Amino acid sequence: MTAQTSRAANDLSAPNDLEAWWLPFTANRSFKARPRMIARAKDMHYYTPEGRAVIDGAAGLWCCNAGHNRDEITAAIQKQAAELDYSPAFQFGHAAGFATASRIAQLAPGDLDHVFFCNSGSEAVDTALKIALAYWNVQGQGSRTRLIGRERGYHGVGFGGISVGGIVKNRQFFGSLLAGVDHLPHTYNRAEQAFSRGEPEWGAHLADDLERIVALHDASTIAAVIVEPMAGSTGVLPPPKGYLQRLRQICDKYGILLIFDEVISGFGRLGTAFAAERYGVIPDMITFAKGVNSGTVPMGGVLVRKGIHDAFMKGPDNAIELFHGYTYSGHPLACAAALATQDIYRDEKLFERAKTLEPVWADAIHSLKGLPNVLDIRTIGLVGAIDLASRPDAVGARAFEAMDRGFHDHDVMMRITGDTIALSPPLIVSEDQIGEIADKVGKVIRAVA
Repeated sequence: MTAQTSRAANDLSAPNDLEAWWLPFTANRSFKARPRMIARAKDMHYYTPEGRAVIDGAAGLWCCNAGHNRDEITAAIQKQAAELDYSPAFQFGHAAGFATASRIAQLAPGDLDHVFFCNSGSEAVDTALKIALAYWNVQGQGSRTRLIGRERGYHGVGFGGISVGGIVKNRQFFGSLLAGVDHLPHTYNRAEQAFSRGEPEWGAHLADDLERIVALHDASTIAAVIVEPMAGSTGVLPPPKGYLQRLRQICDKYGILLIFDEVISGFGRLGTAFAAERYGVIPDMITFAKGVNSGTVPMGGVLVRKGIHDAFMKGPDNAIELFHGYTYSGHPLACAAALATQDIYRDEKLFERAKTLEPVWADAIHSLKGLPNVLDIRTIGLVGAIDLASRPDAVGARAFEAMDRGFHDHDVMMRITGDTIALSPPLIVSEDQIGEIADKVGKVIRAVA
């Protein structure tokens, strides 16, 4: 690369062939033929380079819960960058890290009172799985190595996460993955649950399949079960009534750790700080990321119950208790952003707002029932999913066109998975904006009929 081309590459206004960036989870050739470019964002909207406003129906990637470019968060990041740009988390600490851990622990139910920081939901899941395995080792039960996930589960893209995950495309290219993993059945049955609002009535019994897995492998070999309280990335599958409670009971019966992956459902998405609170279930660990600082600086972590944490606090005082961590664990900028974000959640009562708006949101999204090719609609909290009929021999093509047309022609951003449209707006969304999102999505569905 010449000095001239290097300068051009750094000039965001200069022509660019878009070749160098290999985009994740993206149809790269299609994107580069017709880019969906974003130049800036504020509150409920993204803006294209031409200045066109696109309402954010997806909170970015389920993460911008407080909306975009909030002045308080921006100021906190700038102030922190000017004071302490980086501090190692191995053998050293900083005040913002401890303050952030304390704030997050205060939101968690029960005795989930210790936080291990990382940088993403994927790292949070792999961290939780490693803590589970290490916990049984320090407890003298090293035979407990088996991990149980769930079909259609999404737990990020680390080797641990895709092993316990249950989305085929995320697994099939990467070999045999971790050994000693089994999966519960997923909880969705369209014939029994179609067009459900909130938790479907049918399906709690599906948790009992854990008994079958225990009988097959023996409880003495099982370290942990990991599930999303609401399966998000697979197309928004709310838990059946009583399902999570039954999982907790069976895990307690056999001494198995229960991990809730709340990377999507945490920080108000379902109307409470964590879904565990909504369902009255205390897991042994909760993974989080995304909404912790409204997507502004990469951050994730694991909330751990006191008994698990304390099991490691043995041996000489100068000995490392857990051989795990990341260079950027508890990064000062991420912590500053998290503290400012938590202040906004508290001061603007955004978790409570999501709970209040849940029926308004459900009415708006379910109003799309009856549109062409709509097979099912599911809503819970401020999340919705619309299943579209697939085109013959072209699974996913209809929803892909809907996402593309939504951005280019109807000024709405949405998520897709297969032929499902997923919606999860920032928690600051107004009732009028809920109506606007539903109206625009309806127009898109008609356009791709």
